[in-house]
Amino acid sequence: MSKLWGGRFAKSTDIMVEEFTSSISFDNRLYKEDIAGSIAHAKMLAKCDIIASDEAELIINGLKGIQTDIEAGNFTFEIGLEDIHMNIEKRLTERIGPVGGKLHTARSRNDQVALDTHMYVKRELVKIGELLADLEQAILETAQKNKDVIMPGYTHLQRAQPILFAHHMLAYFFMLIRDFGRLKGVWERADIMPLGAGALAGTTFPIDRHFVAQELNFGAVYDNSLDAVSDRDYILEFMSFASILMMHLSRLSEEFILWSSAEFQFIELDDAHCTGSSIMPQKKNPDVSELVRGKTGRVYGNLMALLTVAKGLPLAYNKDLQEDKEGLFDTIDTVKFSLSIYAAMLRGIKVNSSRMLNTLRHDFSNATDMADYLVKQGLPFRQAHEVVGKSVRYCIEQGKTLTDMSIDEFKTFSPLFSDDILEAITIETCVAARNSYGGTSSEQVELAIGRGKTELSNQHSALDTYRKNIL
Repeated sequence: MSKLWGGRFAKSTDIMVEEFTSSISFDNRLYKEDIAGSIAHAKMLAKCDIIASDEAELIINGLKGIQTDIEAGNFTFEIGLEDIHMNIEKRLTERIGPVGGKLHTARSRNDQVALDTHMYVKRELVKIGELLADLEQAILETAQKNKDVIMPGYTHLQRAQPILFAHHMLAYFFMLIRDFGRLKGVWERADIMPLGAGALAGTTFPIDRHFVAQELNFGAVYDNSLDAVSDRDYILEFMSFASILMMHLSRLSEEFILWSSAEFQFIELDDAHCTGSSIMPQKKNPDVSELVRGKTGRVYGNLMALLTVAKGLPLAYNKDLQEDKEGLFDTIDTVKFSLSIYAAMLRGIKVNSSRMLNTLRHDFSNATDMADYLVKQGLPFRQAHEVVGKSVRYCIEQGKTLTDMSIDEFKTFSPLFSDDILEAITIETCVAARNSYGGTSSEQVELAIGRGKTELSNQHSALDTYRKNIL
């Protein structure tokens, strides 16, 4: 096959080299961006009198026809043409003749692929932002529906203090809020237009890069041509954002796996989001959560792979940078799937409130509140801590809990205990008493839900703005 760059070569490319260097098997998903960028470039060439207006019109109509063919399944991508750019340009020339060869004036595949990838990341960020906001909404709904449910809070996976289930879920909500903030940062760096940088040094033609940026809804233009064609920071930022987001989903997955086990029985996952066993008829496996947990490592791997690729590259473009796409595409697909399925799964869970509360009736999660009671009577906290520690040890030896002790037993550990101690250490009182900002009391949880709704509204406003700036 004749190469569009073949003038320099006296020998055809080895078939194995064609297969090894080709990217069309995965970068064909960039066809919309490639065509949109080429249309904007053609308009700019005509505006700057680099090509004639009728030539630009012929090119633009030809590109639109190619997009129609691709979307109708009437376009065959050829490995010998290497990538999406060459495949489209070759078809354009076949469709409209030699005028098609004028499209590549004042640009290189280096700035062309950079443009396509920037546009693609922007488009996918909007979709991911929408899915992220929907998951946040599902968490708020779950918290609101179960706002009176009390559960054990844990440290070191040991029962620590009683908290509201809604408070626990809202912790993930605010993690995701930070994730959305990172998404906004990725958008800012993706929203920079590289076309016009040429291969690395700019072009001798009198182009108008800002016109192209305006046509393609970019907020900024790269200030340096070398940087424009070699920058993959925004992809690395996206993968970093995705890795942290998946880490949050993985932590939630781990808790759902534990909570849905027979040992915990805190929640039941909907049948639609579980699978069974081929040999054990009784099994109901939390496969969705396990897969999200597992796919987190895959996303981490994509980030580390690209960091490793980029770490030793001299300016400007190097073929190594072709390795940015498969990991990027895989990360995007993984994140989108994980977010969408988790939102659906959350909306289907059943919370076993009686099991959670009954668990707290038989442990020492109220020990800190017993110490706080003594502090409020004037005892230094460290001494109060020792008193309660001895009380807990006594109860363990006697096979009882703190609320099983009589007032006389309390007084053997400290004369500061009065009849109101039993009320002070009930599970409900322990939760209600934690009314500091961000605490687990019902009042604070209601306020947090209100703040969450405001944050979610702000996110939707940001997404509305982003939608207007993609093609």
